[in-house]
Amino acid sequence: MRSFTDVATIANNATAILGPARLGVRWVDVGPPVRAEIIVMPSSGEDSAHEVTLGETFPVGEETWRFADLVMSSLDEWEVTVRRVDGSEAPAIGRPWERARLSPYGQLDEAQLQAVEAALGQPLPPDYRDWLRRNNGAQPEVDHHVPGVTFTLMPERPLFGVHPQHPPTDLVPAQRVHRDPWLSPEWLVIARPSGGLLLVSTAQPYDSTVYFLPEQDMVGPISAARERKLRPVAGSMPDLVGRLAPLDVAHLPPAQLAPFGTDIDQDGGRH
Repeated sequence: MRSFTDVATIANNATAILGPARLGVRWVDVGPPVRAEIIVMPSSGEDSAHEVTLGETFPVGEETWRFADLVMSSLDEWEVTVRRVDGSEAPAIGRPWERARLSPYGQLDEAQLQAVEAALGQPLPPDYRDWLRRNNGAQPEVDHHVPGVTFTLMPERPLFGVHPQHPPTDLVPAQRVHRDPWLSPEWLVIARPSGGLLLVSTAQPYDSTVYFLPEQDMVGPISAARERKLRPVAGSMPDLVGRLAPLDVAHLPPAQLAPFGTDIDQDGGRH
């Protein structure tokens, strides 16, 4: 039986139906080389697993298929494209997600963490506290972003840590400079990237989500309305690191010229 299509895209945690079989992907590896384990589930017979490098082929019944492309936006958001090998087959390309290039500053002991909490006048959220203990902040080697979110984390604007010898990157003075003019103590600023603020909540019950406050909302006194505008960008600090990617100008929307005073929202629309 011949497949009813010559190309299929398989998202993470999903399958693609070809006709004689379904295909799934157990894992991907950005390498180099780019690799994946593709599972072939025929309509009759036993499943088979094939570890293939980008461009290599694998059998689907009597047909031959190729691992043709990998597109990743984060560690847990990706798509694999496979193509049946025939005269119309397109060349293998591959656009794997590039891992974040972050350099942690080191580690903190319990005494240092308690000193930070005393200086802040409040406990650190447990998940963020554990991340801070293991990394003491982190400096990107190059500009980074989360695709679809309008901020840029730069080498000179890192994830804050405990650096009393260098106040611009120190967590404690960062609250006086970047949080207190705009937000209540129920928030902790963990970075001041270009474009806004990255924050975690200090309110109980604790929430490990990382939020973003766009720069255009940093106007006027502290207000509940501003806090309602905070945008979740990651489920936790490890998730944030997994979503960060070195900045590629191809990800950026086209430049816009707008009259002075015109608001441009996250999606590029004008108000």
